[in-house]
Order: sequence, then C-alpha cells, then structure tokens
Amino acid sequence: MSIQQGSAGGMPVLILKEGASQTKGRDAQKNNITAAKLIAEIVRTSLGPRGMDKKLVDTLGDVTITNDGATILKEIDVQHPAAKMMVEISKATDNEVGDGTTSVVVLAGALIEKAEELINKDVHPTIIVDGYRKSAAKTIEILNSIAQKIEGNEKGELSRVAMTSMQTKIVSREAEDLAKIVVNAALAVADKTDAGYRMDVDDIKVEKKAGGSIRDTKLIKGIVLDKEVVHGGMPKKIEKAKIALINAALEIEKTEFDAKINISSPDQMKMFLEEENKMLKSMVDKIVDAGANVVVCQKGIDDIAQHYLAKAGILAVRRVKESDMGKMARATGARIVNNLDDLSAKDLGAAELVEERKVETDKWVFVEGCKHPKSVTILIRGGSQRVVDEADRSVHDALMVSKDVLEKPAIVAGGGAPEAYAASKLREWANTLSGREQLAAEKFAEALEVIPLALAENAGMDPIDTITELRSRQSKGAKWTGVDARNAKVADMSKLDVVEPLAVKEQIIKSATEAASMILRIDDVIASSKSGGGGPPMPPGGMGGMGGMDM
Repeated sequence: MSIQQGSAGGMPVLILKEGASQTKGRDAQKNNITAAKLIAEIVRTSLGPRGMDKKLVDTLGDVTITNDGATILKEIDVQHPAAKMMVEISKATDNEVGDGTTSVVVLAGALIEKAEELINKDVHPTIIVDGYRKSAAKTIEILNSIAQKIEGNEKGELSRVAMTSMQTKIVSREAEDLAKIVVNAALAVADKTDAGYRMDVDDIKVEKKAGGSIRDTKLIKGIVLDKEVVHGGMPKKIEKAKIALINAALEIEKTEFDAKINISSPDQMKMFLEEENKMLKSMVDKIVDAGANVVVCQKGIDDIAQHYLAKAGILAVRRVKESDMGKMARATGARIVNNLDDLSAKDLGAAELVEERKVETDKWVFVEGCKHPKSVTILIRGGSQRVVDEADRSVHDALMVSKDVLEKPAIVAGGGAPEAYAASKLREWANTLSGREQLAAEKFAEALEVIPLALAENAGMDPIDTITELRSRQSKGAKWTGVDARNAKVADMSKLDVVEPLAVKEQIIKSATEAASMILRIDDVIASSKSGGGGPPMPPGGMGGMGGMDM
C-alpha cells in the first residue's frame, strides 16, 4: 500500500515507498502500549521470593529455567519495537546495577498502563511525561531521605544485601552460605579509594561445573584455569609456586616467507635439528634461570620445549585466555612477560599451591593460597547443568549488589516497603501541584504500588487487603513495613534482614520512567516495506500480497 495525500489540485502525492504502512494517533499509541504491557505481564509473575520460574526453549531446543528478568527477556526473541524498548531497559539495569531487572519492567509496564487511563480521559501524553519526570525526581529524593547510610565494607550489611538478592532465586535455601562466599570475594578484590571503594566484577572469576550440590560451591583465593597440565611427565602439584606468566609462544616461529634449505648430507640434517633443539632448550633455560616452577603460557608450547620443562620439574599450562592471564597477574602479583629475554625473578608471581585436580570428567589447574589476591575464583557446583546456570546468574546478581553497596553505601528495606512509602509521600506532594500534572503524579504513585501488589499476588495473598494494611501501618510511622512473601504477611522488612541497595532502586525508577516516557511520546509508526531498495531483487510477479511490517 502506498500512503497518498491529496494535494490542492486533487492530485495524489506519493510520499512513502510502495508497501510501507503507517499507523497514526490513538491506534499507534494503543499498539505500543499493549505491547509494552504484555512484556511486563510476562515477567510480573516471577517477581519476589515466591515468584514463578520461566522455562525458555530456544530454536536449538536448549532449555533455560530462570526467574531473572533480564535473562527471560534476552532469551525470548521479541519482535515488536515497543516491546524491544522494555527488553533494553532490563538489559541496561542488569549491566548497571545487576539486580532489579524484573522490577524495572513491571514498573515501566505499570506506568504505561496508568498513563493509558489518562490518555483515555484526553490528557495529552506530553503532560503525562512531564508529570512522570517530576515524580521520578521526587521519588528518588524521598528514597534518599529514608535510606540508611552504612559503612561500605561492613561484612554483615553486605551479607544481608547479597542474601536478599538471592532469596528470590532457585538458590534461596543456600543463600546464607553463598552470600558469605560472594561477600568475601567482593571484599578481596575491592580497592579503597579516596571517595570510598571501587570494585570490578570482572576480577572475580566464576567457574561452574555440574556435579555435587550447591553447598559444594567454594571460594578459591586464586584462580582456577580450565586447562590441564600439558605434559604427562610434569609434576601435578607444586607447593610454594613461583609462577611465570608468558605471552609468547615457546615454539620456533615459522618464517613469514617461503624458505628452502638445501641439505646435502645427513650431518647437516642432524645439525639443523640440533639447532632447533638448542633454541628451544635455551628458552626453557631462561625460565629455569629466573627460578620459575610454574609456567602459564598464553600461546602454544612445542613438544620438545614441553620435554625440557618436564625434565626441569616445571608445571606448564598453555593456551590460556587473555582475560585469565590478567586475572592471574592480579591474583599472584606476577608480571605478564612478552619476551622471554626480559624474564627475571622479580616478574614471578607466588602462590601456596598449584595443582591439577579432576573436576567431574575434566582436569583443571587450581592456583591457590595467593597472599593478597586482587582476583579470586568462585567455583559453582550444582546437581545439574540447569541448576548450575541459574546459580551462576544468582551469584552474578549478588556480586553486583555487593558492588553497588560498596560504591554507594546506602540501603533501603525490600519487600516493596520503599515503593509503598514513596507512593504515599508522592500523593501528599501531588496535592501541591497545579493543573493536570497532578493527575500524572497520582498515577505515578499508583504505579509504584504495583511492586508490593505483585509480591503479594505471587505469594498467594489478597492484594487489596495487603495494600490497605501496608498503607495503614506505614501511615502510623512504620516506614519499613513491606510484604513478607515467604510467610505471606505484612511485616517490618528491615527486622527480617531484607535490604536492597539504594543504587538499585534509583536505577529502577530512572529506567522505568525513561522507557515509559519514550513509548508514550510515540504517536506515529511508519514501517517501511520489507522489500527495501537495498534488499534482494523482487521475484517476478511481485511479492505475492506481502503487506507492511507485522505489528
């Protein structure tokens, strides 16, 4: 279909390419709003400790079982453009703060749903968006005023935050043990700066292997390399290890150009091979002279070099990933050497123990007992691959919230308490606004209450009774009253040790408001035809009735 516009002389004017479609005004808005609400609907049931899991099957038949909002939305292949925006905010929240990926989508969906009620009463979307923006800023201000300031490196507080993050996951039974591991790992790699603490999650290596149970998960003060020792004749265990990290091949480099060597007698052949041996032996000698008894090489190691290393009693691992080399350097204090001639005793790292161990069917090299490791490994175990994968996602979220609190040491209670409190304060503030923005602020407050409502619904509680009890308790001054989904009742969440980083709450409100605002401002969707100019040529006889973009 081509979009035509009648000109003054009654001549049709073609603006868009043949086959393009356009949806305008209310229809376009409705379409986008419905898509966004559907996405929120998908993840809403997986919010909170009593939330349900989703089973996702991809095109290859691989199964993922999870209740992590970002993972669910990443795995389902969303086509609708407005729905894609919702997926993007969950991804952004995951990258930024690591937790709250379900809440952000549920809140964005609620904001859009409430805005739809106003649009149906002929309130202009621009006014709603302005009201929402002001309300979001006010909500963040309210949360900051009630947040509890803590010491960033306080182990107890960090454990509470990490445990809360895991309570909503499959690993909730083991949350206490895992939280200890996560907090110890976070504190080990955190750097103190003038402004507080800095922590890079990449310094914590997470290795996972099915087998055992989640309780067998442990923290290793060092690095686990998923490689085996290269040569059978090498020692499998070295105590008081001195580790050389080499970013060069222990091989004779092939020449860039084709070279021919004319050999006329067997002696010359023998000399040629001996020369190669000598070169490889001198490489190994340099390592021995430096005093290393463990070699971790990023490139390959020649068979002959392996033989000499084995004779010298050196344990060697080859083709180690660059990221692992960096972690090894931070853990053992070694310097990565690019040229063997530069290797000296001061470049070596130290570890109490380097040992090859069998983990299920694989052989891995464990580097343990580093003095002050700035990089550590969490080895996750679990009954099956699905459990291990979900435990990995839970540990990632817990590490991220620990980082959030280390970098911004302020916490609020969980269980929907801060949202419910902010909603009641927003309603008071809305009364001071004039004009239609007041309506938008009231709707923002209603949308915030969707979080405690969803928690209550997922726990099988009556949502209306729960929200009324919540409001009455909070109005009497118990600001940390929230939904205790585990025991299906309304309770003081801070006493139950359910706490979350303020940084996560701020991110949720900012991202959800931005996504809702963006979707509400769209009033025209123009989808160009699928057979674009740059695409393959049209088949003879046209596209056989192919319409515009499927919405």
